Amino acid sequence: MLVTGAAGFIGFHTAKALVAQGHEVVGIDNLNGYYDPTLKAARLERLEALPGFRFARIDIADRDAMQALFAGEKFRRVVHLAAQAGVRYSIQNPEVYVHSNVTGFLHVIEGCRHHGVEHLVYASTSSVYGANTQMPFTEQQNVDHPLSLYAATKKANELMAHSYSSLYGLPTTGLRFFTVYGPWGRPDMALFLFTRKILAGETIDVFHGGRHQRDFTYIDDIVDGVVAAVDHVAQPDAHWDSSAPAPNTSSAPYKIYNIGNQRPVSLLRFIEVIENCLGIPARKNMMPMQLGDVPDTYADVAALTRDVGYAARTDLEEGVGRFVEWYRGYYSA
Repeated sequence: MLVTGAAGFIGFHTAKALVAQGHEVVGIDNLNGYYDPTLKAARLERLEALPGFRFARIDIADRDAMQALFAGEKFRRVVHLAAQAGVRYSIQNPEVYVHSNVTGFLHVIEGCRHHGVEHLVYASTSSVYGANTQMPFTEQQNVDHPLSLYAATKKANELMAHSYSSLYGLPTTGLRFFTVYGPWGRPDMALFLFTRKILAGETIDVFHGGRHQRDFTYIDDIVDGVVAAVDHVAQPDAHWDSSAPAPNTSSAPYKIYNIGNQRPVSLLRFIEVIENCLGIPARKNMMPMQLGDVPDTYADVAALTRDVGYAARTDLEEGVGRFVEWYRGYYSA
């Protein structure tokens, strides 16, 4: 199997789980400096100690390197998790998102097409729901109103995947992740930022007055869903109606699923749980809503539960507690 973005947060945990199942995993990553490269290197060090894992430093936007990789390895299945992440970063650095999330995705899906890959599973995001406000978000909803370029590039990935599934019969499954958190997480995410600043006695910025809600989903639950989706190869929907087309299935082997916790909580409640786990109160700076943010997220995961048996099992208190334990150990905090 190929896992792209293997030194990233979700890629690291996914590669580790696939190796534990006995798969031979090749991980690639460009190890860029979007956030602390030493954290990526530490994840990678742990992966490279596992029998059955090999790493290659490759940028998915490098066409020649990607062609050579696919030609040499003959992957059976591909889990594509490499991307330029972050809503706010996309406002200042739009070119990076097209380079990685559109051009890079093209190179991955072209490799799958030309080298007989059985199934491509790739990361999408809850951000594609954009201006939608009907809760919970379901895969049946229209996602034509993204609020950030990041979300637009992920919607583009879903459309590109459908075109390849339709043209070439390539089975593709897109997973819309909902606010993933846990040990080894990204430093630009709220849990990491808040924990670091609270421990340092610094003030945390709380946007939208802390009123918006997020469907925080623990990393182990996400990985369970990703691994199950890899084994459930997308099939054409025999009941798909072209006169009333469902957006998450097709007459081609194409699927889109939400993958979340299905229990949204307010940002203020999230901060309260962090405070309880740290035993330190937070100093809060109340701020307006940030440009590009959606007010609330809430995943309907019924489709993924029906098809692969997915269930989120980790409650917020347990998940945040595990992150805090990891953070204190890793940073000697």
